[in-house]
Amino acid sequence: MTKIVVVGGTGLIGSKVVADLAEQGLEAVPASPHSGVNALTGEGLADALKDAQVVVDVSNSPSFEKKAVMDFFTTSTTRLLAEAKAAGVGHYVALSVVGTDRLPESPYFQAKTAQERLIAASGLAYSIVRATQFFEFVDGIADSATVDGTVRLPPALIQPIASDDVARAVSRAAVGDPVNGITEVAGPEPFGMDELIRTDLTLKGDPREVVTTPEAGYFGTPLKERSLLPGDGALLSETRFEDWLRASERA
Repeated sequence: MTKIVVVGGTGLIGSKVVADLAEQGLEAVPASPHSGVNALTGEGLADALKDAQVVVDVSNSPSFEKKAVMDFFTTSTTRLLAEAKAAGVGHYVALSVVGTDRLPESPYFQAKTAQERLIAASGLAYSIVRATQFFEFVDGIADSATVDGTVRLPPALIQPIASDDVARAVSRAAVGDPVNGITEVAGPEPFGMDELIRTDLTLKGDPREVVTTPEAGYFGTPLKERSLLPGDGALLSETRFEDWLRASERA
């Protein structure tokens, strides 16, 4: 049976990937500090990767501060790659972000770019799945842009995706052949960021006013109109934001 180790396997995406792979009859092993495996320190890594054919890295930094986030992704990825090589892993899969190489001013995107480069240069067969922002984090965009009860956002385009669809894309990559490159996944429709948040707040009965401000950033980072959109050939999911939001509210 194929053994797939999912690093970050107890988080939002990781837990869904583990469940999806298990439903396919595969041995999916969640690896995280909760299970005694720490990619940052190396604790438990060698044992976790023993006899693994595939490693899936969906871990994320607990801090987005510039030095901390860079240290997390470069240190953990370097350790993971080394242990994967030592274990004879045949396929290294990592989750990244659409637009990573277009936002050099963002410390988080800088760190994800560094991670991608380490993987590509490792000599291991690999697949990088870049996803757009998750529906689950739309509220965080609104909160980060709120000052004195007003949400100030640019009209730059964004094409968010449900986390379930991201997990399925990562699972597909894990059971498929390495592409030795990048695959992008996104939701079915683009929105102006201001429009997306306005829709979100309206459907939730949130009274905050959304003001369109072209100079406003994305978590403090300036955007061009298409900085966060996938390129040609991206895989588009079918789950629409409004349908997902209404289902979530009912749940």
